[in-house]
Amino acid sequence: MTAAMEPTRYLKLPIAFDRARLQEDLRRIAPADWIGHFNTSAYEKGWGCVPLRSVDGRTDHIMPVHGGRFEDTPILARCPYFRQAIDHFQCEKTSVRLMGLEAAGVIHEHRDEGGALEDGLTRLHIPVQTSPLATFRIDGEEVHFSAGHAWYLNAACLHGAENRSPQARIHLMIDCVTNPWLTQLFQAAGGVLRESPPYGDANIHDGNVLQVIAGLRASGHAAGVQLATRLQETHARRTGTAARP
Repeated sequence: MTAAMEPTRYLKLPIAFDRARLQEDLRRIAPADWIGHFNTSAYEKGWGCVPLRSVDGRTDHIMPVHGGRFEDTPILARCPYFRQAIDHFQCEKTSVRLMGLEAAGVIHEHRDEGGALEDGLTRLHIPVQTSPLATFRIDGEEVHFSAGHAWYLNAACLHGAENRSPQARIHLMIDCVTNPWLTQLFQAAGGVLRESPPYGDANIHDGNVLQVIAGLRASGHAAGVQLATRLQETHARRTGTAARP
């Protein structure tokens, strides 16, 4: 990007993982481990996930559970290289999932409110199984995230995905609580921080931000609770609803 004031929409980070070892762990995932994404109106064909870190370490769904804490799931215990990749990032993690988009699958364009590094929640993707025919559309630009590399996606941008390849596109997706280590990594890779207020055209109807807030509050970590409060205040301003304590 050349415009200094324009925030980074996506970024390839200077971190790569062994593709063969990633795929070896992928083979440890059983078909029964996959669950369909809860927001069925947001996609066509199959879009599923495998929870590797979730509230209460549950493997049966990805919705936040009131009063729980983010914990590793039993599935992650079977995948030592996934754990190594996750642990590489020196920050607190909330949700960690494998996300699979089936062949011919489409994720409709949307925004995830509060999903930018500057908002405190940094979403990272590590493609495990992919193809140049599996792409994101980010603010109108078609982008392929290459396998094995760590990528930042500013999920507050308008984004969707399409898989035109004959096999499922599978990413390891890590939600991180932004900290100085992540910010330094982001800027060293050429990322531009947002100077303007958060995006004001967020999709407030799919409930994603409320799920993120609930999960952060349930984490039991001070940084997560503080981030939840900031996201709740922002969401309340945009929707005209009262912020909950």
